[in-house]
Amino acid sequence: MSEQDDVQREFDLGWADDAEHKEPSARARMLAARWKENPPQPQPFRADPGPVTPRRSSWLSTAIVLGCVAAVILVLGYARFQAPY
Repeated sequence: MSEQDDVQREFDLGWADDAEHKEPSARARMLAARWKENPPQPQPFRADPGPVTPRRSSWLSTAIVLGCVAAVILVLGYARFQAPY
């Protein structure tokens, strides 16, 4: 065989994918070892996230922001009205 055939054979992914034995990844080996000693508890497909805290209304937040802006405008207008020319 030529050297080019050896390089092509070495990096042939199809040849590697057809291997009879494939070694699991490091994470798979770690989880297998961990689960052998302490198997995970069964979980439902979509576990209940628990109680949801009620959120404040977005209208309340909008009203607070607009109120603060209006107050700043009034204070600046009053300060300018009181300033001597």
